[in-house]
Amino acid sequence: MRRIHATCIAIDGRGVLLRGASGAGKSDLALRLIDEGAHLVADDQVELRAADGRLTAAAPPAIAGRIEVRGIGIVAMSCLADVEVGLLVDLVRSPDVERLPEPRVCRIEGIDVPVIALAPFEASATAKIRLAVRRPLR
Repeated sequence: MRRIHATCIAIDGRGVLLRGASGAGKSDLALRLIDEGAHLVADDQVELRAADGRLTAAAPPAIAGRIEVRGIGIVAMSCLADVEVGLLVDLVRSPDVERLPEPRVCRIEGIDVPVIALAPFEASATAKIRLAVRRPLR
């Protein structure tokens, strides 16, 4: 088991890890995705486990079912117990997003996970994540 600083949501049953520095917009982007039908898995910290060639994500028990909503506080929310990870999204500044990136993967716990880089506060960020998770980059 490995714990990382990230937020995880699920779209169509596939886990999406949102990774970035503190204040990068992980929880904000997750909240917008949840508002559009995604499900919370974990906010701020994610426990990752590899088994049988799959990487799964879950919330540490102490923070399960909670998300930080800046300006409101910690909010209770229904969440999934765990989900298979299908995509890793690195949150970066808009100028750092490549226009036509080559497919990338990140090896986590021995499992290759497709990676994309996005600017989290762009209006199209949620649509881009939905497109990427439905069209795997593997």
